[in-house]
Amino acid sequence: MAAAHARIDAIQPTTYARTRNYLDGAVTRLSPYLTHGFVQVPQVIDRLSQRCQSSPEDKIVFELAWREYFQHLWRHWGEDIFAARRPPPAASYSPHVPQDVLQGCTGVPVIDAAVRTLYRTGYLHNHARMWLASYLVHLRKTDWKAGAMWMYRHLLDGDLASNTLSWQWVAGTLTGKPYLFNAENVERYAPQWSSLGTVLDTGYDALDQLARLGGDCGPHSPCADRVDEPPAGAIPDRDIALMRQVGGEVWLMHPWALGEAPPGRVIGWIEPGFHERFAWSEARWQFVLGRMRAVCEGFVVGDASVLRQQLGNARMMTMQSCNPGYVQAIVDARIVTKTVPKQFDDPPSAMPSFSRFWQQVSGQSASKAT
Repeated sequence: MAAAHARIDAIQPTTYARTRNYLDGAVTRLSPYLTHGFVQVPQVIDRLSQRCQSSPEDKIVFELAWREYFQHLWRHWGEDIFAARRPPPAASYSPHVPQDVLQGCTGVPVIDAAVRTLYRTGYLHNHARMWLASYLVHLRKTDWKAGAMWMYRHLLDGDLASNTLSWQWVAGTLTGKPYLFNAENVERYAPQWSSLGTVLDTGYDALDQLARLGGDCGPHSPCADRVDEPPAGAIPDRDIALMRQVGGEVWLMHPWALGEAPPGRVIGWIEPGFHERFAWSEARWQFVLGRMRAVCEGFVVGDASVLRQQLGNARMMTMQSCNPGYVQAIVDARIVTKTVPKQFDDPPSAMPSFSRFWQQVSGQSASKAT
């Protein structure tokens, strides 16, 4: 928790607004803590407001609203976030990420640097995420779902809604307009990853034509310096996780509820079905389990039936979740849930665009953000 609070306390809203688009800009690096529930968006804004006057017009508030917008769509769409809302620009895409991309050896500096940074740190600046996604989908003709799941596997802050819908936004399957970038864009925001003289060194009209063509438009001179993709981490062993019978009330700390737990007994919970479907890197497992081991008296690894077997007649409580596996187990095990705090009201129907969402909720949140 101290690390999350330190990141909030380091935010300088004016500097953030001025520099956030640059790879060396003053971004918050709060995303892993938000994704895993160390802190929630209202807590970030409230803590920030204690030392800085804050309003919905602030760029930091506006960007935090994107997270709640994607969660809003997830609550309304459920598993449909994994289905394209609109057709992509080209006729066909490969279900596999190209090997030279996986090995960070495409010969396009911005792409290779982004892949290596992702593997090494589990984090990417938002611009780098969009560039990597756009390159994969529109130039290498990789299905956005394959790219999204590959990136999710390695991100410490991988949030299914934010990651999946951001890839759809880049692919053009969310809004109908593909996101494209070129070497000039990289030169402006990340000159250290200059990609002049590569396939990206062209105009947007040419890139748009390439995006609509069939076939891989990859580079002609891949580099020889390859890296290995880190393997997925292992789900905690069931035998190690089993614990004695528990009665009374318990708080289940799952991977998206790693914040302050209510008074009483706290038990960690891992639902293996989710993690078999959506694999994590070893680094992400260590990030999550480190917090759980510091707070929880034991672990349960299993679905609703295992929870009931291990916890007996205990009254189980936890934070709400939209994550597949967890949400079903919460229902089946009759777990009492606490609502995730939101800064912005949740419109009763899915907003078709962020601008529509923002128009509806920004005024409602004014009193919360001051």
